Amino acid sequence: MKLPTLREVGTEARLLLIGIPVFIWTMIPIYHMFLFAISPKEDAFSGKLWPDHPTLHNFSIVFHQQHYFLRDFWVQFGNSVVIAMAVGALTLIIATCAAYAISRLRVPGSRVVMNLALFTYFIPAAFLAVPMYRTMGKYGLLNNDWSLILAMVTIASPYAIWVLKQASDKLPVELDEAAVMDGASPLQIFRLVYVPLMMPSLVAIGTYAVLLAWNEYLYAFLLLSNDKDITLPVALGNFLAADDSPWELLMTTGFIYALPPAAVYYAFKRYMVGGLTAGAVKS
Repeated sequence: MKLPTLREVGTEARLLLIGIPVFIWTMIPIYHMFLFAISPKEDAFSGKLWPDHPTLHNFSIVFHQQHYFLRDFWVQFGNSVVIAMAVGALTLIIATCAAYAISRLRVPGSRVVMNLALFTYFIPAAFLAVPMYRTMGKYGLLNNDWSLILAMVTIASPYAIWVLKQASDKLPVELDEAAVMDGASPLQIFRLVYVPLMMPSLVAIGTYAVLLAWNEYLYAFLLLSNDKDITLPVALGNFLAADDSPWELLMTTGFIYALPPAAVYYAFKRYMVGGLTAGAVKS
């Protein structure tokens, strides 16, 4: 067994000295959120590192919607799920087809499309909120899930197209030529050759789009207003409207809402790293 060199040990030690404080600093807010979630109302602001009487009663209140602000919890949670999944699916369809057309079919104007896609990221998404609101209003889509879905697809698609196009450029062109020699049509090449080889990048982009829509607040706040149509992040903001906000229930709901994206990320973590870095540079 080869022993590590002194230089390797020093490098590992420096990484640990940086990584451990960063990890602790990152976990502190999550720990305090969990601490609020298991604390009774009277102990929520006690300042202790662990409550004297930890309880799961707050989770029971949230699950059974036993508070005024939580009366539509499951409906709003379902809205978030539907919108996030729809955004992920539509972004994948649009970005995959666009990247295939630009990278493999070499359609006229593809360079212009790529430049326009990148140009959209010079404008912060928050600056487009009011124009997006007016656009959805003119088409009669306000207070409709499709308004938020289309808005988030608009935001996610340029980055998705760019990443998938760069990843697509790395695929050997000889595979397409061999498929053409076998009599495959462009659609068959797309379905049987392109999509399977692009699967890691597709999973990464789909996860990115889902998480982007899942965590969105500004556009959801502007485009949706009915209590049964809003997503859960907007509903969480309603907790702050009360004079005596139930912070323990707010943190409990936030903790529950943070679990699905964490599970999605860790389920597809290897695809996220490999897929996004595959399109990060062009060889």
